[in-house]
Amino acid sequence: MAPWIAVAGLMAVLVLGVLGIHLVSLVVRPRGTLVASPYLSGARPREHALSRYHVRWYAVTLVFLAFDMEMVFMYPWALVVAVVGATALVEMFVFLGLLMAGVVYAWREGAFRWA
Repeated sequence: MAPWIAVAGLMAVLVLGVLGIHLVSLVVRPRGTLVASPYLSGARPREHALSRYHVRWYAVTLVFLAFDMEMVFMYPWALVVAVVGATALVEMFVFLGLLMAGVVYAWREGAFRWA
């Protein structure tokens, strides 16, 4: 089978999937909603789209991303730690130590204080 046939088949599945999801959303959407609203699935927004977020949310987001990246690296590590041995264990503890240093720094700077 030629590679372009597989690519064309995948593109067809993708287009059919997107069209199917769009048709389902047209069927199950609530009636009487705004047609041209930019967000909230057609419901009337309670605040302006350009309203600002408080700066403390950015620090929380960065801490969340740090722990999210921790999980991204720990799943593959868990699969190879038995094969690699003690070296992989030391590397993961160094990685976790760096993440903990970031959390301690954020804590010291007051990123977790809400008052």
